[in-house]
Amino acid sequence: MSHEHVHLDPESKDKRVAIAIWANGILTLAQIGGGIFAGSLALIADALHNFSDMVSLVIAFAARKIARRPADSQMTFGYGRVEIVAALINYTSLIIIGLYLVYEGGMRIIDPPEIKGWWVVWLGGIALVVDTLTALLTYSMQKGSVNIRALFLHNLSDALASVAVVIGGTLILLYDMRWVDPAITIGIAGYILYLGLTEIGGTIRTLMLASPEDIDTEAVIQALSDIDGVIGLHHVHFWQMGEHEASLEAHVVIEENAWGQLENTKYRIKQALEQNFNIQHSTLEFEHPDYLHRNARTFGHE
Repeated sequence: MSHEHVHLDPESKDKRVAIAIWANGILTLAQIGGGIFAGSLALIADALHNFSDMVSLVIAFAARKIARRPADSQMTFGYGRVEIVAALINYTSLIIIGLYLVYEGGMRIIDPPEIKGWWVVWLGGIALVVDTLTALLTYSMQKGSVNIRALFLHNLSDALASVAVVIGGTLILLYDMRWVDPAITIGIAGYILYLGLTEIGGTIRTLMLASPEDIDTEAVIQALSDIDGVIGLHHVHFWQMGEHEASLEAHVVIEENAWGQLENTKYRIKQALEQNFNIQHSTLEFEHPDYLHRNARTFGHE
């Protein structure tokens, strides 16, 4: 029996994000009204988090549209990195929301809330269904996209917050355990902070032009230096043009007797980069041993 994997085109993915935006918007309004009426911190907190999700979805949606623009005279590298910027914004908002929920949860432990009726639990259950469906909409899209992964984590944490509303509200109504609502909220907030703090580092690395984490830079330099006709490399830079596009820029010193076969040497260097290290974009400046940069550092500009 064969299994087909459906690959969504960009327009279909955009439609999924648009559906998620509308779902989060409607749910946010319903939760704010219900939370204020019932005095449920977890429900209001969930509404706040849903609102942040809606904003995050709008940012991601806009970033996806902008990222598909071709390079031009003003943005010669293209617009692809806008999705990484969007991911940074969304991870930062996730962390801020987590910190706010910890604060609010602590205040409500001091002054426990009251829950007015079972309909709060039902509303929380509806929110859980919507949050789960929204998370599923972005789950298949988040693989290979840091922008959509940030969205998925927002939606996942929303679903967990809805669980807090259902469990907390039920225990308060049945056993008058008012401390449960803020306590569960703090627990969910801790998990939100964990997700945000562990994921934001990779995004910052990319924006800071750090070397790709899956590439051994020393091994790359050694492999290129071992190619016939190559003396060594300096002024080497590794970075990612996009989320999955590793790039290299380097000065390559060529043996004097190899200058007649420079194009062949360049081909072998680029072939080694692509086949052995999956570096498909490279900019190489070749130097004659009589005119090379003296005392040049392996990495950097100096």
